[in-house]
Amino acid sequence: MLNDDHNTFDHVAASLARTIPGVSLDGGYALADQIHNKGRAEVWSGPREPAEHYWEQLEMAGLTMAPLEQR
Repeated sequence: MLNDDHNTFDHVAASLARTIPGVSLDGGYALADQIHNKGRAEVWSGPREPAEHYWEQLEMAGLTMAPLEQR
């Protein structure tokens, strides 16, 4: 995920907690803080098919997404 000027911390944290397995609301806030301070964060790593699903869900929530990387 990339930092942007139009999503709130609350929205980013809630979207991550709702979409990414194992991410709690507190974890979503920690990732939102990392995104804000470092400009980006890897929010999930794994097989391509679920990564594409999570990417689409977060993009539909209005979050600014970096392209998926091949691992």
